[in-house]
Amino acid sequence: GNLAIAGIALLLMAVACSEKDQAPALEADPAERWGIEIASIRLSARGHMVDFRYRVVDAGKAAVLFGKNVRPYLVDQAGGKVLAVPRTAKVGPLQGTANAPREGKVYWMFFGNPGVVKSGSAVTVVIGDLEIKDLIVQ
Repeated sequence: GNLAIAGIALLLMAVACSEKDQAPALEADPAERWGIEIASIRLSARGHMVDFRYRVVDAGKAAVLFGKNVRPYLVDQAGGKVLAVPRTAKVGPLQGTANAPREGKVYWMFFGNPGVVKSGSAVTVVIGDLEIKDLIVQ
């Protein structure tokens, strides 16, 4: 229920995005330009959330992904459905940090999943101008 979601929200650390309004750039290797490596993407909370985790390998390059105004989202490639980071009345968006990134640290965010994404689904994660396609959900 709402208490469980609020509890999850208190534990979340997520990434806000850069403030640019450009179309995202497709990245085959996000470490090269953006300073991050994908750690995992999997279903969580009995499938009601998609848990996306990544490691910062270059804090300078990754800093642009930690702005406050652009919101990350996930696209289910099969149906085109867009999933957002949930917002709660008491906690706000389930993306808790706008702190400067630290190298070696793993950051994570949840996307609300109303039964759209399943294990094995191909998805695209968009964070500001960074677009990572063809991720397979575990």
